[in-house]
Amino acid sequence: MTKAIRIHANGGPEVLKWEDVPTPEPGPGEALVRQEAVGLNYIDVYFRTGLYKAPSLPATIGMEGAGSVAAIGPGVTEVAVGDRVAYAGPIGAYATERVIAADRLVKLPERIDAQTAAAMMLQGMTAQYLIRRTYRVKAGDTIVLHAAAGGVGLILCQWAKHLGATVIGVVSSEAKAELARQHGAAHTVIGHANLPAEVKRITGGAMVPAVYDSVGRDTFYASLDCLAPLGIMVSFGNASGAVGPVDIGLLGAKGSLFLTRPSLATYTAKRSDLEQSARELFDVVSSGAVAIRVNQTFPLRDAAAAHVALESRKTTGSTVLIP
Repeated sequence: MTKAIRIHANGGPEVLKWEDVPTPEPGPGEALVRQEAVGLNYIDVYFRTGLYKAPSLPATIGMEGAGSVAAIGPGVTEVAVGDRVAYAGPIGAYATERVIAADRLVKLPERIDAQTAAAMMLQGMTAQYLIRRTYRVKAGDTIVLHAAAGGVGLILCQWAKHLGATVIGVVSSEAKAELARQHGAAHTVIGHANLPAEVKRITGGAMVPAVYDSVGRDTFYASLDCLAPLGIMVSFGNASGAVGPVDIGLLGAKGSLFLTRPSLATYTAKRSDLEQSARELFDVVSSGAVAIRVNQTFPLRDAAAAHVALESRKTTGSTVLIP
């Protein structure tokens, strides 16, 4: 048998149940991964609450993990039994063992341990596509980043600084502001009420070419007002709730702006893109330019407590669940 956290209905953290489930067997093109670490991400909350729909219930949620290949199904060529691997998606990570399509796995370099990998695959590859593909950040750019002290935020602060960009990090407390500054944010703003005015002051009225907003409903319009003409609003999360209907005429009125709602699944749908994203992430972490901060760990059985901490904004950096 395998242990897993499953949900039988959508709701609060209390719907997360620690249960025995049959150990799955890999089918054609699949691998069985014996997990050493599982990443905690805000998307897990979306699946738990029902904002994002699981394929069926009961469901094992979780998008990210690392471990070793215990078995492979027919036709698998990407990995072999014994390989150290990591992944980010699809759901099913909150388990001691799981089956996953082998073409979604990437092999871990020796220099990357399982906890670091589980803490960085989803968040790190998200940071990679955001600043290397959605808007290709370059030296001299100034960007606005919400939740700058969160998992994606701390990675993105460091990576953007490494590229020669200036980060204006938006956070919810002075302690988080200090953390963001320690990780490369040149400026920090606490709260979003006066954000456009602060960005105007910092940039001397130029505003910014890109805003990265994972907060959603509460910050959407303030984010738009931080953009220079032809700027891009990258809305990649809904921590405060989903953004409601938007009058696209605003994009024209505010300077012919661009708006995108990207996802890691799209950016890594092709295996070649997945491998390239992981390779860039491994390289920037191995070089020391980006440090992955596992600031909290919980036993996997205590996933509910981890969700409470995440939703109450008591976590910083990355959180890992230990099977």
